[in-house]
This record gives sequence, C-alpha cells and structure tokens, in this order.
Amino acid sequence: MSEEFIIGSKVRVIALPPYVKTADPMPMLRPPDVIHIGEEGIVLDRRPGGYWGIRFAKGAFLLDSQYIESIDKPPASNEAES
Repeated sequence: MSEEFIIGSKVRVIALPPYVKTADPMPMLRPPDVIHIGEEGIVLDRRPGGYWGIRFAKGAFLLDSQYIESIDKPPASNEAES
C-alpha cells in the first residue's frame, strides 16, 4: 500500500524513477536527472494511479510514493509534558 502525504507537506526524494512525468495539464516525460536524490519539494496534490504532484525547484513533477518520504516532523505529543 502506498504512503499517504498531507497536501502542503514537505517531502524528500529517496530514489529516482526511470523517468519523471511533469505535473502539467498535458504531462511530458523527462529524464530522471531533472531531480536529484535528497532534493526536497512540497506536495501539491494527489493524482490518479497513486501519483503525487510535487513542486521542486525545477518545476512540478508526478512521483509515486515509493520514491519519496515525508520530512515534516509529526506533532509532538503532550505525554512528554506530563
């Protein structure tokens, strides 16, 4: 099952797919070197087929959740304060 991300959350690329697809209304395939492992982006939306629209420095691309991980820290629990 694919991981779920919150719209607007930050993610990091952990692996490169064989190609990347632009998040344009008419998506185009690009070579994977337009993004790099470790590059951070912001989740724009969820797309059909399990893809996530992510805004990077060089544009918006569609990536499957297996290629990204969340870098937003989960909210701190109140149990530690008790």
